Amino acid sequence: MRSEPTLAQWRTRVDAFLAGRLASESVAPRRLHVAMRYAVLGEGKRLRPLLVYAAGAAVGAPLSGDNDALDHAAAAIELIHAYSLVHDDLPAMDDDALRRGRPTVHVAFDEATAILVGDALQSAAFDVLGDAPAAAPQVLAAVRELARAAGSLGMCGGQALDMTMTGTAATLDDVAAMHRLKTGALIEAAVVMGGLLRGASADDLAILRRIGALLGLGFQIKDDLLDAEADSTTLGKTAGKDEAQGKSTYVTLLGLDGARARLDAVAAELDAALAAFAAGRSGNAAHADPTNDNGQALADLAVMAVRRSR
Repeated sequence: MRSEPTLAQWRTRVDAFLAGRLASESVAPRRLHVAMRYAVLGEGKRLRPLLVYAAGAAVGAPLSGDNDALDHAAAAIELIHAYSLVHDDLPAMDDDALRRGRPTVHVAFDEATAILVGDALQSAAFDVLGDAPAAAPQVLAAVRELARAAGSLGMCGGQALDMTMTGTAATLDDVAAMHRLKTGALIEAAVVMGGLLRGASADDLAILRRIGALLGLGFQIKDDLLDAEADSTTLGKTAGKDEAQGKSTYVTLLGLDGARARLDAVAAELDAALAAFAAGRSGNAAHADPTNDNGQALADLAVMAVRRSR
């Protein structure tokens, strides 16, 4: 990937920013703060924060110093994602003991602490995003984007549908609708927030939203394939969990070959959307900004999302 060094720098950047924003382990209540840092600062792909940075780079303007608005958005969306994983792993939800290659929060600590960790991380996300050094309308738009993506019409709604559908004969449309909320909404929001905080035009935001939606769909289909094909050590979480819990997935409904074909089709649509974005910006004199990468980092992250091994 041409932007791999940049992606590595962004990953290091958001990790440092998160470490600086999360309360110290020495601050009371210590157990809660230790568990919060455990949940966030462990091994992770950091896909959503990277998408924030990549969308911002596609629109233009380099990162400024060590307290850029994109840092706040990247950290906020990772905090929401981490909270969702902590709650998703609870016994009342997916009841999983392994996440990111180590014990889940309720196993390493206890259930009550895990619930409070999720609650506190969600609050912290909006605290961080609200502090973003950008124009008030841009910050407000980003806050609303994240709130909607995380709520009942986004991630939480998708979780609810997932629980309702477990053990039932769901259709492909049911699964697509569930994953559009559970996984896709937050990935889409990451791309849109990066554009919002760089002052993207309405036209650019529309195509960035389309890119985010396709990227979220491709990511989920690949996730279903990995759950069926990979092992727990490679994944860093329990493999084969979907089948064991009676979940309907792209693999259970389409088979391995069908799911791979669907992923290839989504990847082709995503490539076309990325190409249209790059062509539109390079062909518009108003967008002739040498500091933007015309979506190269976004394109590289799309490849990462649909061709990853974990």
